[in-house]
Amino acid sequence: MNEKFLKPYKPEEVEKKIYKIWEDSGYFNPDNLPERHQEPYSMVLPPPNVTGILHLGHADMLTIEDTAIRFQRMLGKKTLWLPGTDHAAIATQTKVEKILAKEKIRKHDLGREKFLERVNEFAMDSQKTIISQTKSMGSSLDWSRLAFTLDEKRNLAVKTAFKKMYEDGLIYRKNKVINWDPKGQTVISDDEVIHQDRQATFYTFKYSKDFPISISTTRPETKVGDTAVAVNPSDDRYKEYVGQTFEIDDFCGVKLSIKIIADREVDPEFGTGALGVTPAHSKIDEKMANENNIPSKQVINEYAQMQDAGNELNGKKVKEAREIIVNWLKEKDLLEEEKEIEQNVATAERTGAVIEPLPKLQWFIDVNKKFKLSHSKIKNVSTEDEISFKDLMKKVIETGETKIFPDHFNKTYYHWIDNLQDWCISRQIWYGHQIPIWYKNKNESNEEIYVGMEAPQETNWEQDPDTLDTWFSSGLWTFSTLGWPEQTEDLKLYHPTDLLETGHDILFFWVARMILMSTYLIGEIPFKTVYLHGLIRDEKNNKFSKSLGNTIDPIDMIEKYGTDALRMSLLVAVAPGQDVKFSEDKVRAYKKFANKLWNITRFILDNTKDLGEIDLESNDLKKLRENNPEIRNLSDLTKDITDDMENYRFYLASEKIYHFVWHEFADIIIEKSKSTIKEKNTQLLLIEIFQTVLRILHPFMPFITEEIWSELSIKNKHLLIIENWPTTN
Repeated sequence: MNEKFLKPYKPEEVEKKIYKIWEDSGYFNPDNLPERHQEPYSMVLPPPNVTGILHLGHADMLTIEDTAIRFQRMLGKKTLWLPGTDHAAIATQTKVEKILAKEKIRKHDLGREKFLERVNEFAMDSQKTIISQTKSMGSSLDWSRLAFTLDEKRNLAVKTAFKKMYEDGLIYRKNKVINWDPKGQTVISDDEVIHQDRQATFYTFKYSKDFPISISTTRPETKVGDTAVAVNPSDDRYKEYVGQTFEIDDFCGVKLSIKIIADREVDPEFGTGALGVTPAHSKIDEKMANENNIPSKQVINEYAQMQDAGNELNGKKVKEAREIIVNWLKEKDLLEEEKEIEQNVATAERTGAVIEPLPKLQWFIDVNKKFKLSHSKIKNVSTEDEISFKDLMKKVIETGETKIFPDHFNKTYYHWIDNLQDWCISRQIWYGHQIPIWYKNKNESNEEIYVGMEAPQETNWEQDPDTLDTWFSSGLWTFSTLGWPEQTEDLKLYHPTDLLETGHDILFFWVARMILMSTYLIGEIPFKTVYLHGLIRDEKNNKFSKSLGNTIDPIDMIEKYGTDALRMSLLVAVAPGQDVKFSEDKVRAYKKFANKLWNITRFILDNTKDLGEIDLESNDLKKLRENNPEIRNLSDLTKDITDDMENYRFYLASEKIYHFVWHEFADIIIEKSKSTIKEKNTQLLLIEIFQTVLRILHPFMPFITEEIWSELSIKNKHLLIIENWPTTN
C-alpha cells in the first residue's frame, strides 16, 4: 500500500497532477474517446466575462456542468463540453477605462485603435486567469475547441447573422426612445436596467393658472418637453377637455402647446388621473404620442443636461433643473402638493447611473414582424408558416422541444416574451463587434447604406462607429462555436446541444436570445434542456458580483479544503433554481468526507492486498453479485441514483451516495467486515462495493476518486474518467 494513505488526504498534492493526466489522455476531446463512445452528447460552457476572476457562482456552474458531462462520458456518450469566454463589451470597456483613469489617460487620448489594443490585452490576460481557475475546478472541457465571442470566427458568424437579418427586413434603423446611460455614454437594453427603490418627491401642479387640469410627476424637469396631457376616456372629470389644445406662454421660460388626449392606459386613481405626456423622454409617452399624432421635443441630452429648454434651464443638470422648476412653480403659486413616495428608479447595471430615456437613431431587431424560415427542423413550424421571433421563442417551449428545468420558470419566460419590445442592438462603445454597415453621404437626403462582410471597395464610405450588443454575439454561441456559418462536421454531430446549464438570472438575457438566433439562422433549437441553477449568495443574502466587491475566489476555498469538497458543498441538497447562502462550514464538512474516503481506501487496500490483481468479471464476483444482500442493496441505490442523474437531480444523487458511503459502507458494512476480514468473499465484497462507489462518486468528486482508482489493482483498468458507469441488476 502506498504510504500516502497513512497520512490525511492532501488535495494539493493530487489535483494538479490528476488534471494533467486527464489533459494528456486527450479524453476531454470527444474525437479521442474509445470506440464505444458513439452517441453524441454536447454542452457549451456559458462564457464567463473577461472582466476579472471567477466567483463562486461560476464555480457552481462549472461543478454542475462537469458533473453532467462526466456522467454522460461514463455512460459511453461521445461527450463534447465546449469552452469559451465572453468579451462583455460594456463591462470590459468600463473596467479598462477605470484602469486608464488611474494613469490619467482617457480613451480619446489614445484613439480607437490604440484603446482597443489595451482592452484586448486586458481581456486576454483575464482569459488566462479564468482558464486556470476553470481547470482548478476539475472541468473536463475540450480546450482544443476554445472560443471567444470576439475572435475572428465569431466575428464572421456575427456579420453573417446581421447581414441575413438586415436583408430579411428584420433589422431596421429608427429614431426611438431608448435607455441611455449618461455615465457609460451608451444605449443599454431593458434587461440591463436595474430598478432600485429610492425616496422621491411627487409633485402636483398646473402648467399655468388657466390650465384646467392638474398633473403629478416626480420629474418636473421633463415637463418643459410636454406636448400633451393624457386622461382615461371614462374619466368624467376631464371628458369635456379631450381634443382641446392649450397654449401656455410661459412655463419656467418655455412655451408649451398641450393637447388633451384620451388613453385607456391612464389610471384614473393614480395621482390626479392626468398624465403629462413627454414623448421624447418616456417609452410609454412615445407610444401615446405616436398613436395620437402628437409632436415630440427633446429637452435632456446625452449628458443628462437640459437642452432646448429656455435660457434659465439650458445646460443645467437634471437635478438642478428640477429645483429651478419647483421654485418657479412655488413663486407662481402653481404647486399644489409635494409628497414623499418610494419610487422604482431605473439605473444602469454596469455604471449605476440613473437612466435617461431619450430619442436616438439606433439599430433594432423587430421581434413582431412575420417572416418565413428558409429551413426548419423545428417541431410544428414549417417553411410555409408566417412566424415572428416572439412566436419562435414561445413555440419551442410550448411544444416541449426545449424543456426548462425547473419548469416553474416557464411562466416567467412567457411573461417576459409577451412584454418584449424590439431589441435595440447598437451600442455607443468601441469594444465589440463593429456594426457591418457603411454609409455614403451619411444623414443627408441622398444617404446610401451598404451592408456586407467587408468594407465596400470604393472610397468615401464610412463604417457605422457603433458596436453590437454583446448578447447579439453570445446569442449565436451554441452554433458559432461549432463552426457556423460553415457546415462543419461538429455542427452536424453536436447541434442541437443536449443541455444548457446557466443561472436563472440570465434566462432572458441569454437563453431567449439563443433560441431566437438558432431557430431563425439554422432552423433548429439550440438545446434540448435548459437547467437553471439558483444563485449562490453571500452570508448577507447578496448575489456574488464583481461590481459589489463581495466575490470569493474559488481558488481560496480550493487551497483550504480541496476542489472535491467545494464541489460537493455546491451540489448536495441544492435543488435547481434554488438560491443558497454560501457556507464555508459546509465545504469544511466535505473535506472531512474526502478524508473519510481516504481512510476507507487505506483499510481496503491494507486488507485486500493478498487478492492480487482483481478480475471484475471473475466467477467469484459474479456469484457474489447474485447472492449478497449488500450488493443487491447497492445495485438498487445505483439504479435510483442513475435515474436522478439522467433527470439532472444531482442534488439528490450526491446526497444519496454521500449518505451511503458514510453511514452504510463505513459505519455498517466495513465495521461488520472486520470480524471476517481474512475471508476471500469478505475482501471481494469490499472491493466490489468500493469500485462501484468510486464510479458513482467520480462525477461529483473527480480528483480523489481518480487518485484512489489509480491505486486499485484491477484487471484491464482504464482511467476512471472513461470507465463504465456501474450497471444495475
